[in-house]
Amino acid sequence: YKKMEITFVHPLYLLFLIFIPLLIFAHFYSLKYGKKNALKFANFEAIRRVTGEQIITKNVLLLIIRIIIVVLLVLTTAGTTLWYTSSSAKYEIVIALDASSSMLAEDYKPNRFEVTKAAMQLFLDTLPGKINIGLVTFSGAAFIQTLPTNDKTLLKKAISNLEILKLGGTDLGSAIITSANLMLSSKDPKVIILITDGQSNIGIPYEDALNYIKKYHIVIHTIGIASPEGGMISDVSAKLKLDEDTLKDIAARTGGYFFKPCLLYTSD
Repeated sequence: YKKMEITFVHPLYLLFLIFIPLLIFAHFYSLKYGKKNALKFANFEAIRRVTGEQIITKNVLLLIIRIIIVVLLVLTTAGTTLWYTSSSAKYEIVIALDASSSMLAEDYKPNRFEVTKAAMQLFLDTLPGKINIGLVTFSGAAFIQTLPTNDKTLLKKAISNLEILKLGGTDLGSAIITSANLMLSSKDPKVIILITDGQSNIGIPYEDALNYIKKYHIVIHTIGIASPEGGMISDVSAKLKLDEDTLKDIAARTGGYFFKPCLLYTSD
């Protein structure tokens, strides 16, 4: 897998590239005007014998140099960044797990939260040792459980000890920002795995969070934990369904993928 992409911090400055055609026009206009003046005041016959009829050179090389300088100045001002992505055996990953009360819905047995924890344990077993993994949980706020590490024993213990958070709501924006901040010092490709039922209803809008992490080129893969018919919590009558649109949007805007593992687990 290889991909090359160019991004701009201040893309509006690229509008200054419209001055390049003006620069070309001014260059040749000045040559034409200068040639007329030379013909007025110079001994044309003497000059023609020495240079032929080319009184003033077009100096295309000088024009090219000027164009290159303008282009480089504009690209620098626009904050141009060239990203090159290729397959790598080493990644920095943060798993952001929804620990809000909606994850207690019982469309998966015994509930969404416990099934997800079991799947995370299996996921760790499939990864090579060079990959560092951090763990974040969130509800109405986000909390760091482990810093990125390749110690699978530590990670599995941390996952086993996870519990539903008592804070109300689900703040996807804080989960994204907190997860991204754990990886900013790493030079390896950065990935967030966002596991949730997608009901973002409090805190930082996820659009603002995506704008914050955009310059760090972090990919977010989203996993929606809910069955198609939704699920109920034992003491709540309403069914809690998956907000697929939000999760698909988050993944698409960061170059990631949306997954819905309904076929992996049944509600029986």
